[in-house]
Amino acid sequence: MKKIKKNKNLWLKEAEIEVGDLYFTTARQYRAVLAINGDFLIYAPSSEGMAPLTADSQMPFANSPAKKCQITTFAQKEYQAFDWHGTAAVKHKLIQSQRDEAISQCNAKAQIAGLMAE
Repeated sequence: MKKIKKNKNLWLKEAEIEVGDLYFTTARQYRAVLAINGDFLIYAPSSEGMAPLTADSQMPFANSPAKKCQITTFAQKEYQAFDWHGTAAVKHKLIQSQRDEAISQCNAKAQIAGLMAE
């Protein structure tokens, strides 16, 4: 079986990752960063193989539990540019209501509070 090589040009740098940013992986999975504390972050992942979001889409994190990982682990995935409200970029800033929707969809309030208490 042939091993698929990862494209490190598509990896993010830790400094590029911010709370409230939405990312899109090459596996067509959206990720929204919900909280960062030290070396760890909590993010909401969507299902793989998602269709592109439209400007009026709901956040795609229903029934997806939030995940905690090290920022370096999060950064070392492959990401791609995607269109959001007519702008193509590797990441897009969510407005507060979208962030709140992502947090409630993946039930992350307690996990975020736990991370911030560490």
